Amino acid sequence: MTERFETVDEYIASFPSEVQVILEEVRSTIKAAIPGSGETIRYQMPCATLGDRYLIHYAGWKKHVGLYPVPVAGADLEPEIAPLRSDTDTVKLMYDRPVPRELLARIVQFIAAKR
Repeated sequence: MTERFETVDEYIASFPSEVQVILEEVRSTIKAAIPGSGETIRYQMPCATLGDRYLIHYAGWKKHVGLYPVPVAGADLEPEIAPLRSDTDTVKLMYDRPVPRELLARIVQFIAAKR
């Protein structure tokens, strides 16, 4: 049976401690980038919200944190995102690399501006 989560804290606590640290870094970066944003569990993964709108989901996997959906950005941002893309609207942040906090913040701000 798949585990069901009521809160983002529960979701993050279900991972090994080294992954929890990375998920918390992603979480805090998103919150700092979008003042006033909220969070919820949607599709059994954390989702950042702004008002009644869903901004971005993130999920821990075996080797990475996935970010969904990340639309194609403009010429100033997409070249930085492109190496992290694994699909048209998916970005992977690998556990064996530092979380690109500044880039993550810019991605989330780009998404928020489109909403």
